[in-house]
Amino acid sequence: MSNLDTAASETAGRHDPAWRSARRTAALASFAAAEMPTQSEEIWRYVDLDFDLNEFGLAEATPDELSEDPLLEYLVDPIAVGVVGDMFIGSEVDDGAFAVTSLRSAAVERSAAVEDLTDRVGLSEADGIFASAADAFGGDGVFIHAGRSIVAPSVVAVDAHAGPTGSVSFPTVAIVAEEHADVSVVVHLRSAAEAEALVVPQFSVVVGAGARVSLSVVQNLGYRVRSLGFLRSEVGADARFHFGEVGLGGRLARLHLDVGLEGRGSSANVVGAYFGEEHQVLDYRYFMRHVGTNTRSDMFLKGAVEDEARSVFTGMIRIEESGQKTEAFQTNRNLILSDGASAQSVPNLEILANDVRCGHGSTVGPLDQEQRYYLMSRGLAPARADRLQVRGFFAEALDKLPHPELTDPVGTWINRKYETAQEEGRVR
Repeated sequence: MSNLDTAASETAGRHDPAWRSARRTAALASFAAAEMPTQSEEIWRYVDLDFDLNEFGLAEATPDELSEDPLLEYLVDPIAVGVVGDMFIGSEVDDGAFAVTSLRSAAVERSAAVEDLTDRVGLSEADGIFASAADAFGGDGVFIHAGRSIVAPSVVAVDAHAGPTGSVSFPTVAIVAEEHADVSVVVHLRSAAEAEALVVPQFSVVVGAGARVSLSVVQNLGYRVRSLGFLRSEVGADARFHFGEVGLGGRLARLHLDVGLEGRGSSANVVGAYFGEEHQVLDYRYFMRHVGTNTRSDMFLKGAVEDEARSVFTGMIRIEESGQKTEAFQTNRNLILSDGASAQSVPNLEILANDVRCGHGSTVGPLDQEQRYYLMSRGLAPARADRLQVRGFFAEALDKLPHPELTDPVGTWINRKYETAQEEGRVR
């Protein structure tokens, strides 16, 4: 492992073009001056960061061969690539109009496109110490670029694998869909089961006018890995961004999402399903900004926690003065399955326009006892009745995922978590 210092930053940026090198230098200065955040800061009030970023180092060794991504069997003829730690793995695709390449090589060979994306939806010093570290020490990732009116030939499957114990990695998945293009991407974020690592994933998405981007992230990290991720997206006129996140793993897993509906008639659908157990903390900070007129967004998340796990949802819909005729909705529902588990749900609206339709709602509570008694009256045992409730609770969210082919495997993984807890007597 190498320490997070000037030498490590220089090594990570050894092939940088001038614009990226300048960003890296500025980010290194910001990182050196920053301190680890505490719960006294509003954005961290529900999360205890019980570690220091400087305790981790960049992985230097070539990664071990990975087991095959289990999601691949559910995808039809995927373009499969990977990012292990900060290293692109796989064969690049580039026919001029459509490309799936190493981000490191794209920063040189498609420099203008990568620089434009970074300027529009990249991280900045204002995003805090983890964002500064990602800019200062991040190396490689996947760059997906669809030219004007290009429809991607198939789904792009990205196997993003955290590094080994003691390492921090900064994998990036960057997507550019130019006017009227159509791109579909599935990211599986995972790790070795026993790895005690830190990963700071970054998803950067530019959706051009009239374009469509569908992005699903299945977060299935080991229970000793901490993940502090960012997603930034800019959506153009009459364009659509459909995003889904499934949160299953991680000791601490945060995703900070910021979607800007910039163009007239742009829209975004954001869906989430998460299930925490043991001592997991699953933390979501979702921000939707309506800038253009006639924009629409729908944010819909469902989650459950058991044992001593905790979930946090902080949602914000902000409608600018220019965002007239906006429709925006925000829903978060939570199940508490054990006495020691807890969920925080804080939906917010900030409306500066006067011609809008908006709504938000959240619930936190246990399984419905009346439903249990009803199902038992139909001959089901209590444990089976509860399993049916949990399955039904998540079905609505899973059916809204951008990629329907993920509904069955994700549903199976969630159900297995709950059934195991039942068998071990860890739920009510």
